[in-house]
Amino acid sequence: MNENLRIGFGFDIHKLAKNKKLFLGGVEIPYKYGCVAHSDGDVLIHALIDAMFGALNLGDIGSHFPDNDMKFKNISSIELLKQTIEICKPFNYNISNIDSTIILQKPKLQPYIEIIQENLCNVLNISKDKLSIKAKTNERLDSIGKGKAISAYCIVLLEKNYFYKNEFYL
Repeated sequence: MNENLRIGFGFDIHKLAKNKKLFLGGVEIPYKYGCVAHSDGDVLIHALIDAMFGALNLGDIGSHFPDNDMKFKNISSIELLKQTIEICKPFNYNISNIDSTIILQKPKLQPYIEIIQENLCNVLNISKDKLSIKAKTNERLDSIGKGKAISAYCIVLLEKNYFYKNEFYL
């Protein structure tokens, strides 16, 4: 087995409701609906966290940040991502690249993609060429297509870092 490369896949979905805020990649998106969740419901970051934990065989987001623990109630997903980075550091891997897709009927996300990308790249300490963020509709099919939910998929490729022990250079 090649231990130099590790790949992880993540997925998240949340119901949308009025009087909630919509966060994607740590950026608040102006919209009349937001995610129903224990944390801020940022599906993009939650999928990314699951992909990172999956690549290192560390379980999932719920095993590290359970939704029945009040210390995570309404927490920013950016904070969860920062904690994830700290958990992953001792394994000595760098992010080679991330590919992600957000599925949401409305609002159109194209005006926010670059802002989301910059925000996540700053937190992860990676260049923009290592992070792809795409947005799709669900062609008015199922709960996502009817505007009742949002989901995200993410895949991450990690590469072993032999130069800096106990540091996770993202």
